[in-house]
Amino acid sequence: MMVTDVKPIYSSSNGDRWVLVHDIESGRSLVRHEPNRSSGGKAVEIDVDDFILRDGESPQGIALRALLSK
Repeated sequence: MMVTDVKPIYSSSNGDRWVLVHDIESGRSLVRHEPNRSSGGKAVEIDVDDFILRDGESPQGIALRALLSK
């Protein structure tokens, strides 16, 4: 994946971060969850639509929807 743009979405009090990334090669936008070290620290990426379906009412989902509506 070649990322061209990264925008912060949300950071939790335990250190987890969610960022919106844009893949220049495919033109897709994904949500990358970067868990804190005690949670394993391995980043996971998920399609924006799937993330909204799964986590749309969570604080990070609400923050993503607000970012996308700008």
